[in-house]
Amino acid sequence: MTSRRVLVATVTAFAAVASAVALRRRAVSGVPPELRHPVLYLPLHVTNAATLAVGRRLTFPGARIRPDVRVERLTVPADRHSPAVDVVTYRRATGTHRGAALIWIHGGGTVLGTPAMGNAWCGRVAAELDVLVVSVDYRLAPEHPFPAGLDDCYRVLRWLHEEAANLGLDPARIAVGGDSAGGGLAATLAQRARDTGVPVRFQLLVYPMLDDRTVLRPGPDRPVFTWTPPSNRFGWTAYLGHPPREHEDRPYAAAARRADLTGLAPAWIGVGDLDLFHREDVDYAGRLREAGVACELLVVPGMYHGADTLFDGRERRMTAFRTGMLNALRAALTES
Repeated sequence: MTSRRVLVATVTAFAAVASAVALRRRAVSGVPPELRHPVLYLPLHVTNAATLAVGRRLTFPGARIRPDVRVERLTVPADRHSPAVDVVTYRRATGTHRGAALIWIHGGGTVLGTPAMGNAWCGRVAAELDVLVVSVDYRLAPEHPFPAGLDDCYRVLRWLHEEAANLGLDPARIAVGGDSAGGGLAATLAQRARDTGVPVRFQLLVYPMLDDRTVLRPGPDRPVFTWTPPSNRFGWTAYLGHPPREHEDRPYAAAARRADLTGLAPAWIGVGDLDLFHREDVDYAGRLREAGVACELLVVPGMYHGADTLFDGRERRMTAFRTGMLNALRAALTES
């Protein structure tokens, strides 16, 4: 009898796995063949302390440092409002930068990630545009919930302004940007900077995580990949310090909750239509335009969250997506 139960349990387990694989294959069939990657077949979710610990041990694409870029790790000193913040700077190895700077904020749902994730991108910006790139090693949730990460980014922005003369920067040519959760932090950083009178030239928002209320809405009508609704719920809950709810009155907790978007820095927003953040990003771009803020919106059919990091230089549309990001920065920071 015991052997029969074991056999039944084994067969049931295999059937469940086979069913899950079949469902995943059907989901991935909706992705253009040229953008299919082995990672899409894995049911990746960050939903608890155990999966978070695993995620923090993973190595993400983009960690290569190009030889024509000088990389340094610095510490922005504490002040009476904020603790010290570690940053990684990227400069062209030869010559001096043009006096412009980009503050870059890495993704990871506010709970994962390091500046190394952006080595390839930050190095490209530094080398090709000849600007200073400062990537923020901000504090992560749930150990450090809102507003810790935003405070770190804001401290770095103020430091660049305070030290502009020593760093050879033009304070009027400092941009903020980030991908995923980093894009959401960049958007709230631009809002806080506007309210406090700290100049920001431009905001580069790459499939940004803008609206905690996405957790409360019905899920997308087609599969999404790499950053999923369960992970999104965990990330927002960790960052806010409580599960998302209809009412959240803390300023800058989520960029999309801000009612008045007038006076913000011009923006570029890029997202794919297979991205969980597609709706909130398109909505935010529309609201920026309605508020009189110049905003370029790029929506790529068939693109899922983070596809550009997997296929930059290997697939035409993803290469064009990254080139669009670079051109937007070039126009904002280096062209008169």
